[in-house]
Amino acid sequence: MTLAATVDLNCDMGESFGAWTLGQDAEIMPFITSANIACGFHAGDPGVMRQTVRRALAHNVAIGAHPGLPDLVGFGRRNLDISAEEAFDMTVYQLGALAAVVRAEGGQLHHLKPHGALYNMAATNAALAEAIAEAIYKVQPELTLYGLAGSELTKAGEKIGLRTAHEVFADRTYQANGTLTPRRQPDALITSSEAAIAQVLRMVQGGWVRTQQGPEVAIRADTVCLHGDGAHALEFARQLRTALAEANVTVQATGAVPPAPAPSGR
Repeated sequence: MTLAATVDLNCDMGESFGAWTLGQDAEIMPFITSANIACGFHAGDPGVMRQTVRRALAHNVAIGAHPGLPDLVGFGRRNLDISAEEAFDMTVYQLGALAAVVRAEGGQLHHLKPHGALYNMAATNAALAEAIAEAIYKVQPELTLYGLAGSELTKAGEKIGLRTAHEVFADRTYQANGTLTPRRQPDALITSSEAAIAQVLRMVQGGWVRTQQGPEVAIRADTVCLHGDGAHALEFARQLRTALAEANVTVQATGAVPPAPAPSGR
């Protein structure tokens, strides 16, 4: 089976903070079509947010809010026992912060994608997922909600009437229930560029992914997440764009009409 050959490439960005720098935002920006910008809870600060928004606008990259748990020390990757009401409040607060920066820079907000533990918790917890979706709907209902493909988060977005994008991961392994392998496990990450690209093409063109338990499961791939903080992140972004072009896959932001131009070699 071959699916429609169009996909969005998103990357988590703006995750530096104060004197601490993370990621290769400036270098990777030309190779993606959507940027998820940290909103100050798990990473980021007002200046970093503004700088990242400006970079995205300069490269015609869709801008998304990337709210996380209030855990700078743990980079938002540690589960916190939060209520649905707290998830709603955190989402509204962080969405509002980035929306103001985007407006001040003359841009438009395109989507929201929760970060780290908040993302993974909402993928399986319907109450948290519904709270996040409701927060978006009440603040900016025209935004697209990015969530793990087939998860409670995408279900909540679709139920409340949001446009949703089912997200898959290039460099993460999957469990038989469609969730990501937890990062604490040694087999959570795919370190081979060739294996990661092959997984992306299977998900985008074939609509399936191989799991750690063996069985292949169906998956919807509207957007592919790249991580910009790895040692070889920039080279992988180049290789993936080349592989998608060779496979005749159009790369553009979700909801976009014109395709994103392929970046020149750098």
